[in-house]
Amino acid sequence: MIKTQADALGRRRFLTTAGALGAASALPLFTLPRYARAAEFNLKYGSELPATHPQVVRIKEATDAIRKETGGRVDIEVFAAGALGSITDMISQTRSGAMQMLSVAAASLTTFDPKASLTVPYAFKDYNAVWSAMDGDLGAYSRRIISRFGFHVFDSMWDHGFRQMTTRNKPISTPEDLKGFKIRVAVVPMYVSMFKALGAAPTAINFSELYTSLQTRVVDGQENSLALIDSARFFEVQTHVSMTNHIWEGYFTTFNDAAWKRLPGNLQDTIKKHFQQATLNQRQDMVALSSNLQGQLQDKGMKFNQADSAPFRRALSSAGFYKEWKEKFGPEAWAVLEKYAGPLV
Repeated sequence: MIKTQADALGRRRFLTTAGALGAASALPLFTLPRYARAAEFNLKYGSELPATHPQVVRIKEATDAIRKETGGRVDIEVFAAGALGSITDMISQTRSGAMQMLSVAAASLTTFDPKASLTVPYAFKDYNAVWSAMDGDLGAYSRRIISRFGFHVFDSMWDHGFRQMTTRNKPISTPEDLKGFKIRVAVVPMYVSMFKALGAAPTAINFSELYTSLQTRVVDGQENSLALIDSARFFEVQTHVSMTNHIWEGYFTTFNDAAWKRLPGNLQDTIKKHFQQATLNQRQDMVALSSNLQGQLQDKGMKFNQADSAPFRRALSSAGFYKEWKEKFGPEAWAVLEKYAGPLV
């Protein structure tokens, strides 16, 4: 049988293709593309929290589930530990659309409007009060405020926990222990106002700069949840944890509003579904962690004391703190807050 030039060329092509496929099949699976086509929607998700924080762990879990369910149409890349900048920078990036998604403390958005976060100090005594408020009218009120500034805000909040005070050289047991004390606070007007009312010397510092500020003694203390104290390794630069429970803080998942509106409805539903489940799972993570973290931090050398909240709340009231913020919030917002917190002034 006579083979034509075309037959020979076809055979060479077959052998080349077969060889390429054979070589590909010999490669480890992780070197092969996960999906046959590139993502239709590539999104960036920023967080200031460490990669090991329960919130970031659940964020990554949600983005993996979204990628899988959408067949790779939506690919959300998570940047933790302030990899895309300080929280102030990331808020600006999300508003401009340079970054599409951001996990952000509600309090960090109060620079736009104080009513973006209505969780004032000593407003909630426990988690039952917190979730009643944040899954109810209080959370809805804050979301409406935040949405005015170019954000689409998911309904369910992440739990960041009740904030505690840590110090380098002494426990905080009463308001008098804070007199002149150099403490780092988030770049949040209410937090600065609170510690000034208690007689401290607060310094607003972005979280990305906090560890170094403690290490170099720019400040002598800070305040955050136990989960963050642990995951950020503050036990390396702080000695005392004072359980003040002075304020509960939650994080919103926000989306650049224009980018959100460009997504088809079915993809919006998938993203919302997985983030709703992730936030509920993370809330349970925080409950489970709370029973273990004190012991873990004690094992790492930290000393704990329990501070009575009543003297701190009285000191704030006497200093006119609640009156000041009632005026800033206005009667409508304050009424929504007191619906869940009871009388505060």
